[in-house]
Amino acid sequence: MRTDSGRRYTIEEANASRSWVATRISYARAAVRALMEVDGLPARAERAIESGGDFPGRAVGMALVALHVSLADLDRAGVLIRDLDRGLVDFPSTRDGQDVYLCWLVDEDEVAFWHPCDDGFAARQPL
Repeated sequence: MRTDSGRRYTIEEANASRSWVATRISYARAAVRALMEVDGLPARAERAIESGGDFPGRAVGMALVALHVSLADLDRAGVLIRDLDRGLVDFPSTRDGQDVYLCWLVDEDEVAFWHPCDDGFAARQPL
């Protein structure tokens, strides 16, 4: 995935896109869970009962496509996924003439933090 699409978000644009981003994060998380289940004991037991142990190609394919589409949508929008499990994303932005990231966790009510591009989550500051 690209690290920078050239897109810069205003605070208002980042906040307006939260629902769209959260939906894609949710789809990607569900796809990862589905892929983990395929290799887990419940999936193996189900395969053995239903198909004599065949590899669940369709389930894997569908999960991979869902994961790819979700991540590609976010990439095209210029949203950077920092931690899928936590739902941590960065929106490239500009603050006082400097490139920065607007930092958001999907369970936060709004995009309310930023950090310099050279720093990560630990350096985030309130807007």
